[in-house]
Amino acid sequence: MFTGLIKDVGKILSLNRINEGLELEIGSRLIEEMLVDDSVSINGVCQTVIRKSSKSFFVQAVQTTLEKTTVGLFRINDRVNLELALKMNDRLGGHFVQGHVNGMAQVTSIERIGESRKVWLNLPAEFFRYMMKEGSVALDGVSLTLADIDSSNSTIAVSIIPHTMDRTIAKYWKVGSKVNIENDMLVKFVENLLLYSPHRTNEPLSEDKIKKFLTD
Repeated sequence: MFTGLIKDVGKILSLNRINEGLELEIGSRLIEEMLVDDSVSINGVCQTVIRKSSKSFFVQAVQTTLEKTTVGLFRINDRVNLELALKMNDRLGGHFVQGHVNGMAQVTSIERIGESRKVWLNLPAEFFRYMMKEGSVALDGVSLTLADIDSSNSTIAVSIIPHTMDRTIAKYWKVGSKVNIENDMLVKFVENLLLYSPHRTNEPLSEDKIKKFLTD
């Protein structure tokens, strides 16, 4: 479990194809805090530390991860967002992020607003039902608030303040960039409860249907 608050921007040092998929070596200043078997979020993808050196750590990404996320697009010297798993006594400054990436979104435009940026992204149409203005979304592992949504073309906008630009790889995003997206876990739980409730039908959700679900 993570919070979407990035603690370091690491660097891809090596990529090695293996039978299981891909082994990555990543340099990071967080190495002293890591132990073998720890979970780490790499651009929002939860991975397990399999070994470490004095300046880097290694993870293995399976083929499904390579196909579903931007890990399959990584190149040596790429910069990546890193976050260690949440401790039970930590502040929850972002939102609950599992590190279970749902797919990829693509940057369609970037607006400069002073020193900040408003970034528009196109996402798979099936993800749009999880989006609401002022809701939460994780992009490349960064907890962000939805500043705007456009249902006509399945696009969302997030605002990136200078502090976030400085501390994450959002500074490298450009039109055409692909980013990992994880939909809000709480919204997915609500959807699952409604889908598998005794009142499940093929009809669209309505206020009356939700009230009935909550009162039965």
